[in-house]
Amino acid sequence: MKTFGQRAHRTGGLRLERMRASSLWQDDERGGGFRNKHPVLPGLRDSQVPRPSLSDFLCGGERRTPAHPLPALDPRAAWQQSSSSGLRATWLGHSTLLLEIDGHRVLTDPVWGPRASPLRFAGPKRYQPVPVKLKDLPPLDAVVISHDHYDHLDYPTVVALARHTQVPIVTSLGVGAHLEAWGVPPSRITELDWWESATLRGGSLQITAAPSQHFSGRGLKDRNATLWSSMVMRTDRHRVFFSGDTGLTTEYEVIRERLGPFDLVMLEIGAFHPSWGDIHLGPDNALKAWQLLGGGPFLPIHWGTFSLGLHPWDQPAEVLLARAPEFGARLVMPWLGQPIEPDLAEAATPWWRAVGAAGAAPTSKLPDLRLPRQMPWPMD
Repeated sequence: MKTFGQRAHRTGGLRLERMRASSLWQDDERGGGFRNKHPVLPGLRDSQVPRPSLSDFLCGGERRTPAHPLPALDPRAAWQQSSSSGLRATWLGHSTLLLEIDGHRVLTDPVWGPRASPLRFAGPKRYQPVPVKLKDLPPLDAVVISHDHYDHLDYPTVVALARHTQVPIVTSLGVGAHLEAWGVPPSRITELDWWESATLRGGSLQITAAPSQHFSGRGLKDRNATLWSSMVMRTDRHRVFFSGDTGLTTEYEVIRERLGPFDLVMLEIGAFHPSWGDIHLGPDNALKAWQLLGGGPFLPIHWGTFSLGLHPWDQPAEVLLARAPEFGARLVMPWLGQPIEPDLAEAATPWWRAVGAAGAAPTSKLPDLRLPRQMPWPMD
């Protein structure tokens, strides 16, 4: 099936040469693949807890999805107005955000598809619609794709971007093979190893791939055939960190030293499990990662869209909100579709509780948005 993509090994040429030249590459009997550079930190993965089975995912856990869609806003009117600070972010669900950085627009891990799965009839189904259609996005300067898992690299979304836009795509080593198989011209694809950068718009926007602690693969035979990365977007005025998927690693200290400090930090908090502690953060380790990165406004991602773990759908956000004061973290937790400037954001409030603690229908009158005054509108 086309949704599986193209294994980078089979494309050969310069792509495969660059992959094999990476310090993260390791040859083996299957033809080689990427490996995490640093060992797993002690205590991250609970070896006494078995990994969830297929039956667990099908039948386990309680309140894994809300009974009703979460409240969301239409951002299109706000996007027509420039931001006063030069930095604005709109969370569109899961790890998809539209970042506006000093006149540049960058879309991260765009997923508009109905499932985080290669199948149309099975796999994690979206429970939260995207608040705006893909065709209604403003013109983009770049799309950033951190790695090739289905909830980050989405076949129907990439096909639409290939057919209807000319936007360049910046991604991790090897992922370009999938993009080319789905119709993206090679001239629009830039693949990065860790610490490599792509420069766009005449040098005024720089996108750098940085370490993360994860894995890759879209099928049974391509595990770690492509690289996974966090991504840093930089201009002369602002620096933004986007985690993609990751476990906790001390490499975040190096990222801070080489690429920080950050005006906005986006870290994954959802889909966590004791047996996945090495490859996903969860809210507690996300706060530790935020400290290693040197702080900055913290916008949580990777929640509120798909049920990819066994925990209640709102648990990541609730735990993060409760624990943040212990770390001194300033949370930026906008509504879905709410463009927000980190410098102007007020204290985070639990807007997601509008659906009710037990999944009740939203109230007819939603809580006060508390928007900045300049806003023009009342598997992993």
